[in-house]
Amino acid sequence: MRIEQLEYIAAVTRSGSLRRAAEELHLSQPALSETVRNLERELGVDLLERKRSGAKISDEGRELLPHILSVLEAVDRLRGAAGEQHRVSRMVRLGTVNSATVPLLIPTVREFRSSHPVTQVEVVGAQQADIHRGLLEGGFDLGLVNYLRDDDMPQGIESTELLRGRPVVCVRPDSPLAALDAVDTDSLLAEPLVVMRSGYVMHRFVHRLLGGRTPSFSYSTDGAEMGKLMVAEGLGAAVLPDFSVVGDPLERSGAITARPLAGDATEVLLVVQRRHSGSVPRAVRDLHELFVRNAAALGACS
Repeated sequence: MRIEQLEYIAAVTRSGSLRRAAEELHLSQPALSETVRNLERELGVDLLERKRSGAKISDEGRELLPHILSVLEAVDRLRGAAGEQHRVSRMVRLGTVNSATVPLLIPTVREFRSSHPVTQVEVVGAQQADIHRGLLEGGFDLGLVNYLRDDDMPQGIESTELLRGRPVVCVRPDSPLAALDAVDTDSLLAEPLVVMRSGYVMHRFVHRLLGGRTPSFSYSTDGAEMGKLMVAEGLGAAVLPDFSVVGDPLERSGAITARPLAGDATEVLLVVQRRHSGSVPRAVRDLHELFVRNAAALGACS
């Protein structure tokens, strides 16, 4: 007995005739009829009532139909479970703007790996617009994106706040700016500045902060991680969210430190995003939940 034989009987019952069932299944009528006859011989029961005008389910077939459907439903559940297992073991693609990746992302991915040992996590650094596009088009499963407090959230994407912080000046401990309790704009302009490229939230914030004035010298880089390395190497200062600096290995080792901006009360949010969807793979759900839980713990410790 084969599953497709039971599926063919269900199709004949659903369509009301052997001919329409053959059309639905994209089979020739003789091939469908022969497959059903083989099942009838195995069961010793005429499942179809055959007449010159066509064939339809017999009375005996109707009595067995609940059992046939029960088997097919069990097979569907098995296939669904196998599909879920496949989704669990798939790759999860995460787009990130490279802020808070070290203090939050690395511990979260490490914890996720212990509970999903066969699931690969691909971390892709990208700008906010590229992450949004990837989420909507299916290129990314999750995204880590920064916003300023009053920014609008994109349509079609579910956003969950993870961390809330303030812009700070990231400097080396031996920088003149590190000797200040808070860094004012004039002091910031007097030092070389490492700025994020256009398209990043912190680029927009720094442009607004400086009000069109230009620093003594500036570098441009793609993402906070390279910016922090450049600061650690003494190339200048960078304005970054505090949650991107505090807890970073460079900060813990004493290579970089942070000072608040004088007179600034701007809030920066880090959110995790995913596309609105009725069906989310379990691995994606689990990684999303880990981000939320670990961010809450990180926020409580800060």
